[in-house]
Amino acid sequence: MTEQLTEIYQLLLDRFGPQHWWPGETQFEIITGAILTQNTNWTNVEKAIDNLKSADLLTPEKLYNLDVSNLAKIIKPAGYYNIKAKRLKNFINWLFQNYDGGLANLENLDTDRLRAELLTVTGIGRETADSILLYAFNREIFVIDAYTARVAVRHGLIEPQAEYEQLRDLFQSNLPQDSQLFNEYHALLVKLGKEFCKPKAKCPGCPLENLPHTTDISSF
Repeated sequence: MTEQLTEIYQLLLDRFGPQHWWPGETQFEIITGAILTQNTNWTNVEKAIDNLKSADLLTPEKLYNLDVSNLAKIIKPAGYYNIKAKRLKNFINWLFQNYDGGLANLENLDTDRLRAELLTVTGIGRETADSILLYAFNREIFVIDAYTARVAVRHGLIEPQAEYEQLRDLFQSNLPQDSQLFNEYHALLVKLGKEFCKPKAKCPGCPLENLPHTTDISSF
């Protein structure tokens, strides 16, 4: 399995090159983006983050003191803005109630504990929590999303009914424990999923075209 995963990574890297993920100038911006990107595309998230920057609000302290209804208006381009405003506020409230509002206070928590605590925040699921851990805190956590699952199943790496934690363990157990590798690999799988391994597979020209695979997966 290690050889298969390494071959896939190298083929993707050779074709697509480094993806430079996660876009964001600060740790908090990366976290904000991870929460806002749920169920929308990144272009819309960028608009919402630009709005926060223009209003000089992109810090935990300023958003902590901002009414959720006003926050919703500012992040409207991200879609589902009322829901996402609540989710972002839930994270910030958790940060202030438990860690004095300081992201630096999370750095000394071990990864399992930090992940478990993030998952207690309403609106933060496993993919979002793992994105925060990997991209904002450089923890050795592999992020699983629909693109990753689709590629893994179609290339026979795991059964179609596999759950999130099984998929995460597949990558983490068979690759070197390297957050930068996990970062790049996940970004490359997203690129592949968007361009080739779509719900209706576009195999001709795919960098993984010559590897054993199937497109007959009704669940995707």
